Amino acid sequence: MPQRYVVATAGEIPVGGSKAATVAGREIGIFNLGGEYFALLNRCPHEGGPLCKGRRTALFESKRPGTFTSSRPGEILRCPWHGWEFDIRTGRSYCDPDKVRTRAYAVTVEPGRHLVEGPYTAETYSVSVDENYIVVEV
Repeated sequence: MPQRYVVATAGEIPVGGSKAATVAGREIGIFNLGGEYFALLNRCPHEGGPLCKGRRTALFESKRPGTFTSSRPGEILRCPWHGWEFDIRTGRSYCDPDKVRTRAYAVTVEPGRHLVEGPYTAETYSVSVDENYIVVEV
């Protein structure tokens, strides 16, 4: 069974924003896409670039030269070191989608009351019953 860790309050990561957090010895990047949260290993599989510092862009597709369409604004993440692109929702690479990806983690947003009543230890975090917390499973 995966362990669960409180990494931030929902208000700490604005829409379109991200935050890096160390979870069980791993640096994880948590991303807010329009109020939905996603978590990726904060390390590009190419040479280890910090993905949370990368530029976010849309998905661009082309059926023929000279034309393209744009969709999913802010959902494609470019490594800040060499520009490798990853889907924030899945961790899938657009450089070599069959072989390269960054690890994605399950993320939930849960009420503070649920965490206080649950069997979880928030070690050094102050837990407020009135706030929602972002929880990452590792």
